[in-house]
Amino acid sequence: MDKRIPVTLLTGFLGSGKTTLLNKLLHNPAMKDTAVIINELGEAGLDQIFANSQISQTIESEHIADNTVLLSSGCLCCSLKNELADTMRDLFFKRSLQAVPEFNRLVIETTGMADPGPILANLMNEPVIESVYRLDAVVVTIDAAYGLQQIAEQKEALKQAAVADVLLITKRDTATPEQIEALQAKLSEINPNATQQFVSHGEIDPLQIIDVGLFDFASKQANPQRWLRAPASGFHAAKKGTLPKAPAHDDVHTFTVYLPKPMAWADFKGVILKLCQTHGEKLLRLKGILHVEDAPAPLAIHAVHFTPYPPTLLEGWDEEEPISRIVVIGKGIDEKAVRDMLTQF
Repeated sequence: MDKRIPVTLLTGFLGSGKTTLLNKLLHNPAMKDTAVIINELGEAGLDQIFANSQISQTIESEHIADNTVLLSSGCLCCSLKNELADTMRDLFFKRSLQAVPEFNRLVIETTGMADPGPILANLMNEPVIESVYRLDAVVVTIDAAYGLQQIAEQKEALKQAAVADVLLITKRDTATPEQIEALQAKLSEINPNATQQFVSHGEIDPLQIIDVGLFDFASKQANPQRWLRAPASGFHAAKKGTLPKAPAHDDVHTFTVYLPKPMAWADFKGVILKLCQTHGEKLLRLKGILHVEDAPAPLAIHAVHFTPYPPTLLEGWDEEEPISRIVVIGKGIDEKAVRDMLTQF
């Protein structure tokens, strides 16, 4: 199993209930082994979270450093005042030196106007970061009443929904059944592979949003089907089908490419790099499972924009029918060109 620290990226457009959700997570004892980086420049800095919630009134906190607080729930909170990569490195080194408690996962809260793509890509370019942390999931809060309008009018809201692994629909009580139905349909159109869940007043079981990515924390085994959130089989049906109607220039859409024949990673990694270099501007996210001839187990691959992430070896995992598959999420991307590039072998 990959022993790197799993990272949950928590984002959502302004007013979507992210701060309320974060309040409840910080208060939950199930988060006791979790470090949380809170963006001080956003709408949910440490001071505001404590001031606007019952946390400051009901629990004691211990100040470990200038920007680090240990809550009695066991959750370690760190405010983001410098670059994110610097904060992540600082947390890890403090953990290694036992200057802070040993946390087993990290949650990063972004500002409401953040595009998660560049955040993920920048982290992948940091050697120290990618060697000690791995992305578990992107979790996005969506306002039930205003989410549809925000997605239509704000490019950040659209990109957040497009790259999410888990979509949390909030403030359900403020929306009509018709609004909720329309929002869910739009989210399914933009990101059919994401899980949709309703959240009421920030109440959620933390296990619904942490350790929900490639690895199952309880079993210590990889769960590629859950991570990809795409069919594990179906190549033959897809092969006979025709390509969907070409999307409009600015449309976000998702498609899966099946590669039934084993290939050599030594050759295929160049294809992934070329794909990122050629289509990176429009490539919001890529996730895949590859059965390769030159590795002892399948590989999980991941890329964001121009940046491919180092593959993860899925030791101890197998399928009845080894089918390599890659999920591509793009905004105005040329699907046929991407398919042709990935299936050239």
